[in-house]
Amino acid sequence: MKNRVVITGEGSISPLGLSSKSLWNNLVDGVSGIRLIKQFDTKDLSVKIAGEISDFNPSEFFNRKQERKLDRYTMFALIAAEEAIKQSEIDSSEAGVILGVGIGGMHTLEEQHSRVENRGQRGVSPQFIPKMIANIAGSQIAIKYGFHGPNYAVTSACSSATDAIGMAYQLIQSGQTDIIISGGCEAGITPLTLSGFANMKALSTQNDNPTEASKPFDKNRDGFILSEGAGILVLESLEHAEKRNATILGEIVGYGCTNDAYHVTRPDNDSKSATKAINLALKNSNLNPDDIDYINAHGTSTYYNDMLETQAIKQAFGNHAKKLLISSTKSMTGHLLGATGAIEAIACINALNEGIIPPTINYNTPDPECDLNYVPNKHVKKEINTAMSNSFGFGGHNSVLVFKKF
Repeated sequence: MKNRVVITGEGSISPLGLSSKSLWNNLVDGVSGIRLIKQFDTKDLSVKIAGEISDFNPSEFFNRKQERKLDRYTMFALIAAEEAIKQSEIDSSEAGVILGVGIGGMHTLEEQHSRVENRGQRGVSPQFIPKMIANIAGSQIAIKYGFHGPNYAVTSACSSATDAIGMAYQLIQSGQTDIIISGGCEAGITPLTLSGFANMKALSTQNDNPTEASKPFDKNRDGFILSEGAGILVLESLEHAEKRNATILGEIVGYGCTNDAYHVTRPDNDSKSATKAINLALKNSNLNPDDIDYINAHGTSTYYNDMLETQAIKQAFGNHAKKLLISSTKSMTGHLLGATGAIEAIACINALNEGIIPPTINYNTPDPECDLNYVPNKHVKKEINTAMSNSFGFGGHNSVLVFKKF
């Protein structure tokens, strides 16, 4: 018999605030976290906006010695993990840590590359490698809390956090462990990363109206907004959570993943593999398409993603697709790359518990190719029992989670 898997803690740091409470309140209110970049000079860059955590001061969370050893993305992971672990009140040396990381320590990479160019080998910090590598955020969490369980990073581009949570879910479900800290973290707002995405024509260039630039499913969308932050969940077997009288926030009941095997950046035209990922998640959860109430869409605000995700939803849900409440919270948070699935999982959990569906803001001009109910501009109050979260990433990754009210 498979273990049921529940969520007992959540934590986040995002462009919408330094906690999950501020994230959720701002999502409900339709607040945009997109603004002009302050971390570096964008004078010579075509894209000058991002979902930047502009009020983040590392010294408020870490001493100077810690700061020198931590990349920005690891700092975000530690901050979000502390909130989630504190809420969960877990105390187990057997806990594991599985995090999704799309890029890793880009701030450190760019800084140290500049040093080696200007000062040679002697200028490179001995902390360079352990600050940069993608697995180190999970390792730092394990070191801080003494967690000796399974620990690794999942990298599947924009699906990373969703796959990390899915992997954690499966490990607990199979009985290999009872507790896993899971989610995603990213801090990719750097000149190099921004330039790379901009030169691919993937980013919005609506620099004059930052808060209106991310407009998923709108006909006038022109690209996604690069963002940063972390989302962390504490996952437990139901038996373990009940044994310690933990407060249960929700249940993960399904996970499905596939690959398009088509193109490194563009989704497949027939959405066949994305549809299959949705169907696998439904099968895994023992739910029918008609049982799903809400979908937190991947909804990046790019032409092909929004159109082809809409197509996949229609193919998977048939007539029920028109009845679904669908929203893209990226309209407010921007795209947190490897962390985005975790932030959106938190949105799903709160939607289930609060009976509120966050909106897709900046939805003004309907697109005939995107013809479902995207909860435009204002939240909807409705009691729901199930929520699905879609994540689709470069490399053809399609990953889907299903959550249920506990």
